[in-house]
Amino acid sequence: MSASVGVDFALWPSAGPGKIAVATLNVPATLNSLDLSMVDALSEALARWREDPEVAMVYLRGAGDRAFCAGGDIQALYRSCKANQEAGTRVDSYAEDFFEREYRLDYVLHTYPKPVLCFGHGVVMGGGLGLLAASRYRLVTPKSRVAMPEITIGLFPDAGGTTLLSSMPGALGRFLGLTGTHFRGGDAHALGLGTHLVEDDGGPSLEAGLQTLALPAPAPSAVDAALEAFLRSLPQPEAPTPIFDERGRIDAALLPAAGDFAATVAGLRALAPASEALGEAVATFEAGCPVTAGIVVEQLHRAPALSLGERFQMELAIGANCARRPDFPEGVRALLIDKDRSPAWSVASHDALPREVVLAHFEGPWLAHPLADLSA
Repeated sequence: MSASVGVDFALWPSAGPGKIAVATLNVPATLNSLDLSMVDALSEALARWREDPEVAMVYLRGAGDRAFCAGGDIQALYRSCKANQEAGTRVDSYAEDFFEREYRLDYVLHTYPKPVLCFGHGVVMGGGLGLLAASRYRLVTPKSRVAMPEITIGLFPDAGGTTLLSSMPGALGRFLGLTGTHFRGGDAHALGLGTHLVEDDGGPSLEAGLQTLALPAPAPSAVDAALEAFLRSLPQPEAPTPIFDERGRIDAALLPAAGDFAATVAGLRALAPASEALGEAVATFEAGCPVTAGIVVEQLHRAPALSLGERFQMELAIGANCARRPDFPEGVRALLIDKDRSPAWSVASHDALPREVVLAHFEGPWLAHPLADLSA
């Protein structure tokens, strides 16, 4: 297969007739962050591999030692949003196009008929976490560094974040979405995000081992059986689970609040004195975007009643509104452009957040929803 900008593609042999389709995110300088051309290249490759009778499975990985994928190309999204904000109308569609096509890619991975294995080494955040969470086999290492830190830039946990966070036990998903807390592979495994925990330097042996499997082509159930047996045979390192170990405190503080924003804020604040780590998490929440916090509480409250497709539809409505409103570009400016870390959020504090501002983000700005065809 030919290479495309930012993604390399290959077909690896196995010991059977089936082949391993490999996609390598290859922009190490940006921690393999996704731009629109990379999203489109991945989508086109997955469509080809779905129909290719030789392809038994898909393997997703990132180039370099530092990251699988740190998320979307935030600077490109910032430029698009800023251009529209300065023009007072939509003159640049990049941000909304990116969200639409990224979420469609994630949906395809969630529903892909052939097994997908993703190696989530190093930094795995935002859109990269979306790719990992959408894969059937989700490998992490003790040093994997995972987060959905969108509250710090005025966005929200997207790219399947609704499904990921709402599937976590107790109130841990709500806590992580509201605080943007970074966590390692041990917690990712304990939270159900990682299906397998492998050694930090296990990439080469993993990849060599995959090519020794006698993969049929195509027979997903037989491929699954071979993969599961192989993954069970890999060394299983131990790793700490500091966030998961705090589940009792977090659940006690946040579960009673359910979808009540004020009660959620009070519950988080009550956690701050419990430990240094919880205090730091709550401090990040307090400095984060109040509108994002309101969105997180509402999106996770709605999640159980929605299908997978409806969750992505909801996320696109939120994303399109974030792209048209001031908080996201302001958050990026403060953190990544001017780096003054002093964002002027559109709402001064969590206590001053109007509910109608939050609810407005859930109303799509189109007559026909761009993801209306997603049904599962």
